[in-house]
Amino acid sequence: MEKIRVSKLMSAQGFCSRREADSYIERGWVLVDGEPVTELGTRIFPTQRITLAKAAQSRQNASVTILLNKPVGYVSGQPERNYRPAVTLVNAESRFRNDRSSLRFSPAHLRGLAPAGRLDIDSQGLLILTQDGRIAKQLIGENSGIEKEYLVRVQSRLPASGLAQLNFGLSLDGVALKRAEVTWQNKDQLRFILREGKKRQIRRMCELVGLQVTGLKRVRIGKVKLGDLPSGQWRYLGSDERF
Repeated sequence: MEKIRVSKLMSAQGFCSRREADSYIERGWVLVDGEPVTELGTRIFPTQRITLAKAAQSRQNASVTILLNKPVGYVSGQPERNYRPAVTLVNAESRFRNDRSSLRFSPAHLRGLAPAGRLDIDSQGLLILTQDGRIAKQLIGENSGIEKEYLVRVQSRLPASGLAQLNFGLSLDGVALKRAEVTWQNKDQLRFILREGKKRQIRRMCELVGLQVTGLKRVRIGKVKLGDLPSGQWRYLGSDERF
């Protein structure tokens, strides 16, 4: 049996992200078979038992996850081409007044807050920002099959064969796409449900069948819906909400 890096095992077993794992290891917060591991790059057998010290558990329990209704014109992650990242919209004033969370906003909630998935600059809707590596892994990990639902306004006519192709049969960059669920919402709007997230996937899919996208809005990720959250505002993920 081959040994594996502790941080890789921790990520695979859902403890946290690899980067968080390295941080916990440096602090002596990771125990293997009851003994602390302090050296980065330490390798162990997959059968060995990993546990977290109480300090790491407390850090995870204090992590926040934020739902933002991203407007068009903001990038999901790092700033580019003079556009601002969506996280700059998160402040005390822009919090949704109907947020049911009892948490009080703190600048500490912005520390390490990162998008779990992208939403293009010319798209709007639900964007998840989190400090919790477990949630990031759940939403964007290699094996994530979380559904993402979009409302997509289009121009041009689409034959039945084109709709069938959108559901299954298209490839991007030489790789076949997973089966999607695409239906007409009304005469100029489609509803997409995807279980993957390639760059500009919906727009490129539409181009392949002769459709031009004029508007795209993400309305759901897993079981969590955008709901009545206004554009440019945010709220905390509730303690009773699960993706």
